[in-house]
Formats: sequence, C-alpha cells, structure tokens
Amino acid sequence: MKPIDIMWVCLGGGAGSLLRWWLGGIIDRALPARFKFGTFLINVTGAFAIAYLSAALAVGWQQRHGDMMASLVLTGFLGGYTTFSSMQLDTAQMAMEHRHALAALYLVASVGLGLCAAAAGVALARA
Repeated sequence: MKPIDIMWVCLGGGAGSLLRWWLGGIIDRALPARFKFGTFLINVTGAFAIAYLSAALAVGWQQRHGDMMASLVLTGFLGGYTTFSSMQLDTAQMAMEHRHALAALYLVASVGLGLCAAAAGVALARA
C-alpha cells in the first residue's frame, strides 16, 4: 500500500461517510418509524453500487490496492457510505426495546436484500 492509496481511501471514505450521515437523516425524517429505514436503504443501495462497479470494472478484492478508482470509490467512498456497525447497533437497540421480531426482521432483511442487491448489481454489470 502506497501513501497515495491511503489518501484516496481517506478522501473517499470521508465523502461517503458524510453522504451516509446526511442522507440517513433525510430518510429517517421522511420515514419516521421503528424500522431504521435510513441505514437499511443506504446499505442496500451501497451493496448494489459496490457490486455493480466491482463487476463492471472487473476489480477483485486482490486488486483493491494501487488503483485509484478502487481505492477512492470502492474501498473509500462506498466503504464509508455503507455501515455494518450502524445496522448492528440499530438491531441491538430494537432488541433492547423488546421489539425482537422487528429486530430479527431488520437484520434478516438487511442481509437478505443486501445480498440480492449485490447479485443484481453484478448481473446488471455483466448484461
């Protein structure tokens, strides 16, 4: 890993995190519910985008270093945009509030639809 790669990841990650924070707030205000739609929609769209771009650009995990697009966009921006940790926290908070069924639905839907979105992204890129 070179210093330029670190710079691209940092720039992309910062921009992706800011977009997640801003967009998540907009979604949560527009769809006030016990189900955390902001994090959910961001993770599903991020799964689609990273899978689509990885397939379209033919970038594998072993090729994520030394390439500006992979470092800036895939690892940095989309890595900052999506958030596994917030999904886990949302699930834990629902469970602690005794909304176990909603927590389970949120977790299963997040992972399931994320995988479907990633598969759709790859399929679209290869079409």
